[in-house]
Amino acid sequence: MPRFEFGSYVEAFILWLLQNAGVVFDAIGVAITAVVEAVTSVFTAPVWWVWLVLLVALALLVRGVGFAVFTLVGFLLVSSFDLWTETMETFGLVLVAALIAVAIGVPLGIWAARSRAASRTLRPVLDLAQTVPAFVYLIPVVLLFGIGVVPGVVATIVFSIAPAVRLTELGIRGVDGEVVEAAHAFGAHPRQILREVQLPMALPSIMAGVNQVIMLALSMVVVAGLAGADGLGTTVVSAVTQLDIATGVEGGLAVVIVAIFLDRFTSALAERPEGSLLARLRARRPQKAAAPAAEHTSPAPAGSAVSGANA
Repeated sequence: MPRFEFGSYVEAFILWLLQNAGVVFDAIGVAITAVVEAVTSVFTAPVWWVWLVLLVALALLVRGVGFAVFTLVGFLLVSSFDLWTETMETFGLVLVAALIAVAIGVPLGIWAARSRAASRTLRPVLDLAQTVPAFVYLIPVVLLFGIGVVPGVVATIVFSIAPAVRLTELGIRGVDGEVVEAAHAFGAHPRQILREVQLPMALPSIMAGVNQVIMLALSMVVVAGLAGADGLGTTVVSAVTQLDIATGVEGGLAVVIVAIFLDRFTSALAERPEGSLLARLRARRPQKAAAPAAEHTSPAPAGSAVSGANA
């Protein structure tokens, strides 16, 4: 069998892009760097206990007391490891990469749900993005964007975008056809049906996709550290290269705490557990609204009831 120089062709294409579209990639790199630095500064500028209080309050609001206790103990442990700054840098990196992946993946999922040809075209591309080892496409990304936070973000986006596309498509295709036909019968425009019928009914599936995007983005922390991005990835990579067991265990445990927090937080936004403070506040609103209505409602006179019965 003669050798097919596929890798050489890809390398030539990457070099051609570098020579002819280098300005475009520089502009993309500057934009991503500015966004990541702005988000990271928001997480790292305040004193550590300010964000600790905010994270505990969010945990109590969306899930309940147990999750709030875990958040308090977990992030106090991260602070005791002297890894608070690295953890907040990881938060910023994951947040930017996940937002970009969701912003690209959800529209692609909608397109795939409404077009069989688009679905068949996107499926092998998504399979390729998820199955090719991250270190393989990290090489051309580093060539195009250089060492730093940008190749880590781009590699994270490519690796984590697939669940957003797949689960958005699955959720929209899973909407009951009779509901869509009823909306058509009432004269609704396809965009109205998508916005007011399909997307709300597919929201649990879409939120599950968002959850998976965030978890896959967090799993790329070490790869981003290899590309020169700041955060816990740098700590883990440094521990691996120096065979530092203590630092490696602490950095890995910090990644686990962040992963559990993000997983429980995003899943709670879709599930809305009953034990959360937000669910209790929602449950009290109808009762407060019904109480004044009951006060203003006066009982019917007895005579009117009797006359009605005689009639």
